Amino acid sequence: MKVLAFDTSSTALSVALLNGDKVMAEQTLNVKKNHSISLMPTIDFLMKQLDWAPTDLERIAVAEGPGSYTGLRVAVATAKTMAYTLGIDLVGVSSLQALCPKTEGLVIPVMDARRNNVYAGFYENGRAVRQDCHINFTILLEQLKDMTQVTFVGEVEAFRSQIVEALPNARIQQTLPSATRIGKIGQSLSPVSAHAFVPEYLKKVEAEENWLKTNQEVETTYIKRV
Repeated sequence: MKVLAFDTSSTALSVALLNGDKVMAEQTLNVKKNHSISLMPTIDFLMKQLDWAPTDLERIAVAEGPGSYTGLRVAVATAKTMAYTLGIDLVGVSSLQALCPKTEGLVIPVMDARRNNVYAGFYENGRAVRQDCHINFTILLEQLKDMTQVTFVGEVEAFRSQIVEALPNARIQQTLPSATRIGKIGQSLSPVSAHAFVPEYLKKVEAEENWLKTNQEVETTYIKRV
């Protein structure tokens, strides 16, 4: 199966092309650039290096969130458009799972959500043992205090001192999202509808949260999810 996989849910941009389990090409850029400008040229560049045409693709696997609202919209909109236009499978993979390397014990991938909050996942042997969540980092550390083997991965540098103080035996490993990992995981998932597929934001945008504080009697929001 020829798979295009990509992730624009954070500062990093990662794109990979796979043929089954074989990684044919991958490029990851960890720079603050507009992913809406960089994503398609990166895909086009890698496709040309392999002499692949868009019609050669059989599946698209995309990081579905959580992460940057703008980044997620760029990736999901691109994935939906390509999958629909080409008539091929579409699958979404957790952005947090894409941060997890193969390691023993409980792996906690985190993404900085500002104000000492994070998006966090809970994985063992590559499988989720709890749902991804948006959580205050102090509360997360409290929940993990009795764990004997924990590895924090992802955007961990901003939280290193808190981890060391609360869990001195925990391992800390900064990792970037891997489109290759997304592509491999995505081959085992069932396809979803391109029309119905939406990002997994895990929390409302700040403007919506502020609006709801003063409009709590209104049951519906003024922002439409796309």
